[in-house]
Amino acid sequence: MLTTSSRLLRLLSLLQSRPHWSGPALATEMGVHARTLRRDIDRLRELGYPIQASSGVAGGYAFRAGRALPPLLLDDEEALAAALALRTAVTGTISGIEQTAITTLVKLEQVMPLRLRRRLDALRTAIVPTHPGGPVVDAGLLGTLAAACRDQLQLHFDYADRNGVGSHRQVEPQGVVQAERRWYLVAWDTARQDWRTFRIDRITAAPQVGVHFRPRPSPGDGDLGRYVKQILALPSHAVEAQVVLHAPLAAMRQRVPPSLGALEPRDADSCLLRCAEYSPGLLEIWLIMLEVEFEVLGPPELQQHLRDTSARLLRGVAYAGRT
Repeated sequence: MLTTSSRLLRLLSLLQSRPHWSGPALATEMGVHARTLRRDIDRLRELGYPIQASSGVAGGYAFRAGRALPPLLLDDEEALAAALALRTAVTGTISGIEQTAITTLVKLEQVMPLRLRRRLDALRTAIVPTHPGGPVVDAGLLGTLAAACRDQLQLHFDYADRNGVGSHRQVEPQGVVQAERRWYLVAWDTARQDWRTFRIDRITAAPQVGVHFRPRPSPGDGDLGRYVKQILALPSHAVEAQVVLHAPLAAMRQRVPPSLGALEPRDADSCLLRCAEYSPGLLEIWLIMLEVEFEVLGPPELQQHLRDTSARLLRGVAYAGRT
């Protein structure tokens, strides 16, 4: 039999694990009578936890936002993830949260059991930090955008393109993504009637939150991270490299990073790789590393570069045979 304090902690953990519990299901999960469950719910409320109860067929209990932040329960993996995220935030690309991240990290590590602190130290040792080098964005701006995505609210903002040309945008935000050391907003542009990816550091004024909108199916395959990386890999002008890879699409998706280019189905035994006009030497290295047969459709400059490389390699072999 669990003690009262242990039972309350378990009840709190269950309430935080899903948005709604029916009374009978929660009592069964806890292994207590419905009257005991109601008393425990009342005790948690006295401690400041905002637990709402509803009656009827669909009634039950739900953990809702309150006026103050009550203590949170984290399991081992959640605590480690939070600590690593806070350490990243201290030197990351989000401005305005560095000092808060440090104080929060100190509080979290102070109460960590020894076994978790050892795991955290091991992870810190294994992970090599890098300087992001990308533009810094404001934490408040990120919070506004993320909240609009969650609540499905339109956004109005001023935006400057890569040439500094400004425009006013009205969008239906879908998600916020970090890729290539920058932050991006994926949204449906209502004026252009198409999906657009906006660099958040190019939003020139505080966005205005608008009306609620009906959600649309996510672009691409629903993976916004992959979608943004594929968009970034596409050329900013008309010339792009197109290479037929003679291997199944599923196999190439396991080996070709989205940042290299976009993969498209062709037939059962091949797929098409479309990528930005990389340095010919860099793209050449990638094609060799894939270790599959390939056919370069264009551009002509890439085809010629590969011919020159092939001739140079053959000359190197010929020289080796003479010695």
